[in-house]
Amino acid sequence: MAVEELQSVIKRCQILDEEDFKEEDFGLFQLAGQRCIDEGHIDQLLEIIQNEKNKVIIRSMAWNLVGPVVRCLLWKNKEDDKRKYFLMLDLLIKLCNPKELLLGLLELIEEPSGKQISPIILLLLQPLQTVIQKLHNNKAYSVGLALSTIWSQLSLLPVPYSKEQIQTDNYGLCQCCKALIEFTKPFVEEVIDDKENSLENEKLKDELLKFCFKCLKCPLLTAQFFEQSEEAGNDPLRCFASEVIGFLSAIGHPFPKMIFNRGRKKRTWNYLEFEEEEDKQLADSMASLAYLVFVQGITIDQLPMVLSPSYLLQFNMEHIEVFLQRTEESLLSKGLDLLENGLLRIEDNSLPHQYLEIKSFLTVPQGLVKVMTLCPIETLRKKGLAMLQLYINKLDSQGKYTLFRCLLNTSNHSGVEAFIIQNIKNQIDISLKRTHNKWFTGPQLISLLDLVLFLPEGAETDLLQNSDRIMASLNLLRYLVIKDNEHDNQTGLWTELGKIENKFLKPLHTGLNMSKAHYEAEIKNSQENSQEVQKSKDLCSVTVSGEEIPNMPPEMQLKVLHSALFTFDLIESVLARVEELIEIKTKSTSEENTGIK
Repeated sequence: MAVEELQSVIKRCQILDEEDFKEEDFGLFQLAGQRCIDEGHIDQLLEIIQNEKNKVIIRSMAWNLVGPVVRCLLWKNKEDDKRKYFLMLDLLIKLCNPKELLLGLLELIEEPSGKQISPIILLLLQPLQTVIQKLHNNKAYSVGLALSTIWSQLSLLPVPYSKEQIQTDNYGLCQCCKALIEFTKPFVEEVIDDKENSLENEKLKDELLKFCFKCLKCPLLTAQFFEQSEEAGNDPLRCFASEVIGFLSAIGHPFPKMIFNRGRKKRTWNYLEFEEEEDKQLADSMASLAYLVFVQGITIDQLPMVLSPSYLLQFNMEHIEVFLQRTEESLLSKGLDLLENGLLRIEDNSLPHQYLEIKSFLTVPQGLVKVMTLCPIETLRKKGLAMLQLYINKLDSQGKYTLFRCLLNTSNHSGVEAFIIQNIKNQIDISLKRTHNKWFTGPQLISLLDLVLFLPEGAETDLLQNSDRIMASLNLLRYLVIKDNEHDNQTGLWTELGKIENKFLKPLHTGLNMSKAHYEAEIKNSQENSQEVQKSKDLCSVTVSGEEIPNMPPEMQLKVLHSALFTFDLIESVLARVEELIEIKTKSTSEENTGIK
């Protein structure tokens, strides 16, 4: 019945010119054709499609049958049926109006979700390529539309994270990336082969450029790559990255050119449309590209040898900043790796302090502090700490001094401040032992010590919260008292001793007495309450510094309180030793002066 209906529509249309076909004819053809497919009349339908007399009708109307044919290819399992459906799809692609086919194919690609996305993309990329190559007008627009549609669907797929996920490729992303390269190659070759640089060719180049940068953002920004170099050739995402970077070079935008044109957007990108998109998208894409080139080594051999390590670091700092602003493990890891790659090229103490006038050279270490203190992954926290130390090592003396001041003012974390104070101590030690350094002796050092040897809220400062910083400050002060004689006063400590006592030592004494008394009272209170609590086996709570410690067993609460007291005792013992050393030094100097008189 369906075949007869279809033949009836065709017979009526055969005597008409194409422009005389009615909308009703299109609808009847589609319904009858789809019924033929549903009822399995494949051979008869193939015969109708291949009939030369029906050429005009098939060209105008049959593109609507692509959808039903594609669905049969995806869901039918019989190989013989599949062979016939593939033949029908090939014939429709060959005979139908390419304009209508393009829109129909893209609609089919847009339909699925989840695990259904990759099968339909893999099935339709080759037909889509054939259709676009048949379009001679506005080819650049068609290529851009197709690439944008495909990318939008692929961006919905989860990017495989581990080596096992990449190899199993459950969602088919890796297969699609490989197929997408083959889909794009003819259009890249078309750009290369056009020696006249026609306007249409420039538009095609622009569409390919935008597509490459989209791919650098997704999936390559978050993609992980195999570590072993011998397996690099088997890594589908790395191969995809290599091809995308190769496309950029082929269409006139090699990576070295981007470095040399940094900051000169109009010379790099020809189209206003892309410049507007660049502000929103390009930061992620360029960060991804920098990582692929410098850390993964893709096309690294194309970089000119004349580029200095400090210039390359400057180029990469804004990309490192992009990575460190994110919270995803893979992006933080890439940012740390890219920073390490840049810093290892630079000699210690050689990075000029003027670089800290560039915004990213201060925001990156602040980003490292966030990784060290907020990232839930221990390996990344440790790597962040190691990178901050490496960064400090590379700066010249004034650069170190400037960075220390910045981080002491912005970190708001006792452990980080203790780390910075330890670094200040190391720099003072180098200055006293080797060569005089004005940034870590005399007035400059005193200005820095003002940020170290004080309690933020005087005697009421939370000593437990700030214990790391306080211990580091006391150890620095002890070191200064031991290493610098009052007579020499290279550091300026002895001139400022009265101010240090008033701003730091005396308030610390008072704070320790208050804190110890408070915690001792809490321990006594907890011990009294615990006897009643033990009878009922209930949990108890204790209030410390105005805040209630979370409910926990009495013995655990006591352990916490005793630990706090131990910390105070430790601070007090170091404080007593510092004051003892100051007294010994001042008494010795006083006796020397008396002897001289």
